[in-house]
Amino acid sequence: MYPIPTYLIPYFTAIPGGMCPCKSITVSGTVLPSAERFHINLRSRSDIAFHLNPRFDQNTVIGNTQINGSWGPEQYSISKTMPFSRGQGFLVRITCEDTAFKVAVNGQHLFDYNHRLKDLPAINVLEVAGDVQVTHVHT
Repeated sequence: MYPIPTYLIPYFTAIPGGMCPCKSITVSGTVLPSAERFHINLRSRSDIAFHLNPRFDQNTVIGNTQINGSWGPEQYSISKTMPFSRGQGFLVRITCEDTAFKVAVNGQHLFDYNHRLKDLPAINVLEVAGDVQVTHVHT
């Protein structure tokens, strides 16, 4: 039996052609047993177009955008329960639509996040960091 390969964290990879409507990004992995937070970022140059941030210390998931080093208002998940569990596997799918990113965790819709950076093709880097082990990424 071979071990499941993991990616070095923080993990960065290109999104070929950038984001566009109907394009999906998937990230699967395992939350570390002692996790406090991790994040999945869709980046555009030095800006973060979409920041998905599960926070175990607050029992919530937020979305946000950072432009020119400044964070915008946080958007909280509509889910009443935390979709991630410490020590457990997960699959995140972020689908780009015309006006928003649709976020699903383990096949369940989490929230829609309206685009704050409108130049979708410039969103061309995926970053994953924090208290997480990543086993598969599809851009």
